[in-house]
Amino acid sequence: MAKTYKIEVDCANCANKMEIAANKIDGIKSATVNFMALKMNVEFDEGADEALVMKAVRKACRKVDDDAEVYLK
Repeated sequence: MAKTYKIEVDCANCANKMEIAANKIDGIKSATVNFMALKMNVEFDEGADEALVMKAVRKACRKVDDDAEVYLK
């Protein structure tokens, strides 16, 4: 399953770091961040709990940049 999430990030370098962090989370098949559109496209592993995985993604992204936000709704 694939979904798109709105994000908030201040610079392209931080967006790249968010993408790298998201791709390290268990349950993520692939994640790409589009800085210009402020969107994160996520493809989940088969059977992954989307809500649980995205909470981990949000936490990992905030470690990269305190001001970064991944909107889960």
